[in-house]
Amino acid sequence: MRRLNRSYGRPAHARSGDPLDSLIGTVLSQNTTDANSHRAFAELKARFPTWQQVLAARPQQIAAAIRSGGLGDIKARRIKRILGEIEEDRGRLDLSFLRRRTAGRARDYLTRLPGVGPKTAACVVLFSLAKAAFPVDTHVLRVSKRLGILDPKTTMERAHEVYGALLDSSGPAAPRKWDRRAMLELHLGLVRHGREVCHPRRPKCQRCALAELCPRVGVQEVAARRSR
Repeated sequence: MRRLNRSYGRPAHARSGDPLDSLIGTVLSQNTTDANSHRAFAELKARFPTWQQVLAARPQQIAAAIRSGGLGDIKARRIKRILGEIEEDRGRLDLSFLRRRTAGRARDYLTRLPGVGPKTAACVVLFSLAKAAFPVDTHVLRVSKRLGILDPKTTMERAHEVYGALLDSSGPAAPRKWDRRAMLELHLGLVRHGREVCHPRRPKCQRCALAELCPRVGVQEVAARRSR
């Protein structure tokens, strides 16, 4: 995290706001770019100003509104199921009660909703509820495997368990207090590194801030490169 912060600067901004907005926005962000997911969310809210209206709409209408985010039919059905489950459980479409729960209890509630996995739940907990959580997306997973933090066969779900144990500040071997701010910095740093440097194909190892920690590159290669 220190190397990433030196390379990119400490993240100065984090999303916040309504947790239900955050949950649906995170669902829309799956398998697409940030720009497309933001556009899809804006178009959904423009077409249906309230979540009650979204719940009352037909899946085809929702899919048409979020088409720019990709996988419109799948995401529309998922959003309908999530909203229906929340209303049935809580009597209204509101997740603000999660602010009064611990991070673990909030995460457990979210992952019980249909189609909500550990990454989506962790994003809501970290960014909207401002509680300690560590989302593992495709960039974090790839960089972590290349660094040897995670086994190459580690699944996304298992990665959340591994990082949960690594960042547990109550453990006897914890090197520092991994509070919400620290987890936020590490998550955003790894995401940016995966987007800008550690690409799936042809990673830019020559400009990697983590090269000396990476078995893929190796200390000798880094030293030889710097001596040239």
